[in-house]
Amino acid sequence: MHVYNFQGEPLKTYLVGGSVRDELLGLPVTDHDYVVVGASPEDMVRLGYRPVGKDFPVFLHPHTHEQYALARTERKISRGYKGFEVFTSPHVTLQEDLARRDLTINSIAKDEAGNIIDPFNGVADLEAGILRHVSPAFSEDPVRILRAARFAARFSFRMAPETLALMIEMVHNGEVDALVSERVWQELSRGLMEKNPSRMFYMLRECGALARILPEIDVLFGVPQPAHAHPEIDTGVHIMLAIDYAAAQNFSLPVRFATLMHDLGKGTTPPEEWPRHIGHEARSILLAQAVCERIRIPKECRDLALLVARYHGDVHRAEELKPSTIADMLQAVDAYRKPQRFEEFLQACASDFHGRPGFAARSYPQRERMQKALIAAKSVDAGRIAAELSQKLSNSDKLPAAIHTQVRAARIACIKADA
Repeated sequence: MHVYNFQGEPLKTYLVGGSVRDELLGLPVTDHDYVVVGASPEDMVRLGYRPVGKDFPVFLHPHTHEQYALARTERKISRGYKGFEVFTSPHVTLQEDLARRDLTINSIAKDEAGNIIDPFNGVADLEAGILRHVSPAFSEDPVRILRAARFAARFSFRMAPETLALMIEMVHNGEVDALVSERVWQELSRGLMEKNPSRMFYMLRECGALARILPEIDVLFGVPQPAHAHPEIDTGVHIMLAIDYAAAQNFSLPVRFATLMHDLGKGTTPPEEWPRHIGHEARSILLAQAVCERIRIPKECRDLALLVARYHGDVHRAEELKPSTIADMLQAVDAYRKPQRFEEFLQACASDFHGRPGFAARSYPQRERMQKALIAAKSVDAGRIAAELSQKLSNSDKLPAAIHTQVRAARIACIKADA
């Protein structure tokens, strides 16, 4: 059945963007994005669609609640990703709408009869595994650098030389400096959750954007580590191997972000001290804090990153540590109250360990040692100890310290007995 606008002209609906791309790649399609050509906002409301777009006309289908956007064009009016003027009209064509998109692989449409509309040869680029910009308008939105790098991580596609050259030019012109923290984190977090997150960071480094967005990571490349412990030697390479390991294990976003941040302090080691990095943990904490504040990292990611930066070296030495040191570490990382976060803490430490050539399949007994230590320490009945001491001590001011001392001693004893 044909649907018409107020002028009696037929409305045409097309499936566009990622849903068409993923279908052509044989990947699961979860979200569908539609473009409507020939309609005005009034037409959509008349047909029962509910308007939800703030920056441009987007509507929810009255039954499926999927998103339908009116065909539109965009014009750059100022620097940054918000510096656009949007124009929508029943006269905007499908090709004009597709032309404003970032990459050719995202500029493919499918009509209601199932026909593919591909004015920018996106299908050929999909088949060749190439990320290529649609038009010079790519350079008008700095977020597209992050998106292109993220797609490199998702699909393991290579960047077209002309697109890489354009990205380099955008960085040189300062477009990346106009990015706001929310959009940086949105794309970085998505990139970290891809199957090969290192490809995003390598691509950002190749075009120069990493030095502007995350200089703390960029500076790690070329910084040597002791070859006996790190066959890869290069600290930046190690971080990339570690986040890819975390991705291969399907670890959570907080774990992957903590893994990314854990060795930042090595980037500030004086070259005359290389390849050793004494005290890098303390420096890593300060640098990770600065990154989290600048990019406005969510609390759960920030908190885990700071703990891993501080204690990952101690966990690697878990089998050598005194029971008292382990007990104090468990307290410091709040393992008793937050056992799930503690498990993520150990996952990030394991990613650090395994993120080295030849180490992916090696055993990491330190993780099990810390898990068993927590179980042993949690067997202590702190409530009973507190109750007994409150009966014995007449001076209530001394009670908290006494409880802490006895509970700590009991936990140390249990950890020692379980070793």
